[in-house]
Amino acid sequence: MTVTRALPSAPIKSALMTATVLAFAVTWIAPRWPLEQALHGSLTVVGLGWLWRHDRRWPLATRHYAAICAFIVVHSIAARWLYSNVPYDAWIGVITGGWSINDAFGLTRNHADRVIHLMFGLCFAPALRDFIGRRWDPLSAMQAFVLALAAVMCTSLVYEWFEWAIALMLSPEAAESYNGQQGDMWDAHADMLLATLGALTAWPRRTRNALRSHA
Repeated sequence: MTVTRALPSAPIKSALMTATVLAFAVTWIAPRWPLEQALHGSLTVVGLGWLWRHDRRWPLATRHYAAICAFIVVHSIAARWLYSNVPYDAWIGVITGGWSINDAFGLTRNHADRVIHLMFGLCFAPALRDFIGRRWDPLSAMQAFVLALAAVMCTSLVYEWFEWAIALMLSPEAAESYNGQQGDMWDAHADMLLATLGALTAWPRRTRNALRSHA
């Protein structure tokens, strides 16, 4: 019988981190809106530092590490375009030969920010659920999931507060560019809802012991 050996996670994680840092650096080539991008990019730097430090102390599953890196890469690209200016419709048109997602679905706003908030829940909640389940043994898989969901929801709320506080210190034009509400008074509510919906994908499908054994 042939035994398939799993690849060591350390080299894979190093490659993922290197690729993520390079992608972040590339988004800073000839920035279009340096000040606003720097405000968004500061959180990316904090996130990269947290990921490296956290994984050294409490190693993440490789799939969770990859998901978080993927989120940081997409976030960095969106931050370069301040979310509301990401030309995804034009990019899709080039790839598909002219098809427009905006025309097909009647979209009147740029939804790149919505995708980022959804990805936040999708990419972070599974890692949080498994981390909480391993750190606190008495918790069931469902309890770990509820705490991970709450963490995503609270983090989304704090981020919206952070955006609001930064906007207060900017000029009206710069604040609109930074926030990217695009005239939507429910923008913050929609963003938090999408992060929550993304986090719901971390719903436990295995028992607590199975979660621990697959970490």
